[in-house]
Amino acid sequence: MSKQFQKPRGTEDILPDMQPYWTMINKSIQEVTTLFGYSRIDTPVFENAALFEKGTGDTTDIVEKEMYTFADRGGDMLALTPEATPALCRSYLENGMGSQPQPIRLYTTAPMFRYDRPQQGRLRQFTQFDCEVIGSADPYVDAELIELLWRLYEHLELTDIELRLSSIDDLTSRKKYISDLTNYYQPLSNLLSEDSQRRLQSNPLRLLDSKDERDISFKEKAPKLIDRLSEESEQHFTTVKEALTAAKIPFTIDPLLVRGLDYYNRTVFEFVPKEDERAQSTIGGGGRYDELIKILGGPHTPAVGFAAGFERIILEMKRQKKTPSPLDSVNVYIAHLGSKAGKESVRLAAELRKNDIACSIGESTRSLKAQLRRANTSGAKITIIIGEEEIKKGTAVIKSMQTDQSQIETPISETITEVVKILNQ
Repeated sequence: MSKQFQKPRGTEDILPDMQPYWTMINKSIQEVTTLFGYSRIDTPVFENAALFEKGTGDTTDIVEKEMYTFADRGGDMLALTPEATPALCRSYLENGMGSQPQPIRLYTTAPMFRYDRPQQGRLRQFTQFDCEVIGSADPYVDAELIELLWRLYEHLELTDIELRLSSIDDLTSRKKYISDLTNYYQPLSNLLSEDSQRRLQSNPLRLLDSKDERDISFKEKAPKLIDRLSEESEQHFTTVKEALTAAKIPFTIDPLLVRGLDYYNRTVFEFVPKEDERAQSTIGGGGRYDELIKILGGPHTPAVGFAAGFERIILEMKRQKKTPSPLDSVNVYIAHLGSKAGKESVRLAAELRKNDIACSIGESTRSLKAQLRRANTSGAKITIIIGEEEIKKGTAVIKSMQTDQSQIETPISETITEVVKILNQ
């Protein structure tokens, strides 16, 4: 007996009953990004692996443990895209967008790939909505980007979402803080989780991002970067807060918020459902990254961006019982009996579709009774019946599935007119 294949661990089939969620999110993204003046961009699902090693940071979990890398036949080391920002920045540089009027506002929705321990809200293939504004250091742009994501959640009718906000200063300015943080954690290293012990040597700031229970009490007592911002970063952060207040977007200052990637500076933020303590509850987040374009070989170019995972948004929609409307099914189902009726059904279906009326045809191998049962479960608004008697008379029987109106028999040439009349009622 041959083996029955199953989907790879950490992946999901998006079945028809889940498609309304995806359709609703994609539609809301298109509407919101249009309102804010963002342009869509799509990059390859795989890139040069060095792009992420250099851009994401070689001490991050993504690069150290999670990237799907492979050598192609030409010997190039490639990686399935684990996050969109370096790829979009690469495209910005490669396609000369820096010569265009700045800033450039971009968004994408795309699958991402990370080899991680699968759990609810964390998959090995997942889909992200990503927005980037490249070419502006304006704090008002930070606030605009945050507002865009806030408006998306409003479009999806999500409530009780908390915006957590912080600043992690500039890369040069926070070196002294990282030294102090390391000195604080060093005597505690044997009590930390294994990941935090490793990060203490490679990326101490990540200790504040730990969700491990062994690390929680220590990070609460750790020195706070937000209490010692440089004058420039403090002013930037103040302007961001004032802009969000002007836009009537509430926020909570979170001094432990650092985000998980090396390239962030100044503004960082994330959206989390209120009173939800799940480890993977964050439904969107991002921040400013003014040095990344330079790291990737371009000129100094300030930028800010965010990512929000479709799967986590859907989990939150379900948690809040926000059920999208079902996708439109076919409007017309044609049941038929006999070879002549079958040919007429095909002709009639083609005419209906030319008139933008979605329809489906019953299977000729099934009885008329079985086709009518299928019509009842198909969601069709109208059933058309063409049997041997109708073929002889040149007629079709039309039955509305949504009203008590009795079925009518009409000349086949007038069928489309009658269908349109019923659909418009």
